[in-house]
Amino acid sequence: MTSRVVVLTGASSGIGRAAALAFAARGDRLVLAARGLADLEKVAASCGGSPLVVPTDVSVRAEVDELAEAAVDRFGRIDVWVDTAAVMAYGRFEDLPPEVFDQVVTTDLLGSANVARTALRQFRRQNHGTLILCGSLLGHITVPYMSAYSTAKWGQRALSRALRQETRDARDINVCQLVPGSVNTPIYTSAANYAGFVGRPPPPVDTAERMAAAVLKLANKPRRELSVGATNRLIEFGFKTMPPVYDALVGSMITRLGLSRRRVSPQQGNIFTPAPRVEGGPLRLGRGAVAAAAATATVLASTTVVAGVRLWKRS
Repeated sequence: MTSRVVVLTGASSGIGRAAALAFAARGDRLVLAARGLADLEKVAASCGGSPLVVPTDVSVRAEVDELAEAAVDRFGRIDVWVDTAAVMAYGRFEDLPPEVFDQVVTTDLLGSANVARTALRQFRRQNHGTLILCGSLLGHITVPYMSAYSTAKWGQRALSRALRQETRDARDINVCQLVPGSVNTPIYTSAANYAGFVGRPPPPVDTAERMAAAVLKLANKPRRELSVGATNRLIEFGFKTMPPVYDALVGSMITRLGLSRRRVSPQQGNIFTPAPRVEGGPLRLGRGAVAAAAATATVLASTTVVAGVRLWKRS
């Protein structure tokens, strides 16, 4: 099994951290990047093998370029670049401070663009490489109270598609996008919040380790897009085919399942500065609870479709 050089941006927690551990277990040589040095060093210690640690803010283009230079200086090339760096904000669009909305889009969309620009430049030099951008189900649908994040992920999805079109001339350069559903990571509790209640991943909730396995799958056998989530496709179907019904139901669904009952004052979270991360979101479920939550989400998604069919028959 050939050892690869893998750069991971957003490696300090969540999916990025889990992916770093998975690549390390495979024997790949790692370059770990995120804004917070302390959390990066903890991940590096867990990986073993002396990964290169480079504190990096993906929203700053010069820092992303310096990260690539450091990786090539140490290892001579970059075989895989995985970008999971992201921040999140909760609240009605009109309640979000403009600077908070802008920073979410800057980090989650323009940050991915910075990574893609730098990675593709290096891949062109060496005539190979795989770029994996971590998208979201919210890049295929929309929900209330998460307008900034969804805007950024829709944009990232468009970017991924355009890059795949533009790299058709290079058969050994791949642009992939992972599309997770709900994942139990710290992004929900570290998010900026103007909704009054701490966010949580709506069920069914996957583990970061399952997403990391999907990242490795893309690195081993690149494909355009990989959606991982029990109800992703069903929810997308309802969103696309029955928009009036979906829009009527999604607000109550997010209020009940996407926001916890823990109150929170308006806050910027980790939007502008890194904060110590604690693995696991506010929702920790046992197997029985996971099954019940998955059933609930499936019923809600199915209701969108069924109600839409009934409405269509009456019209």
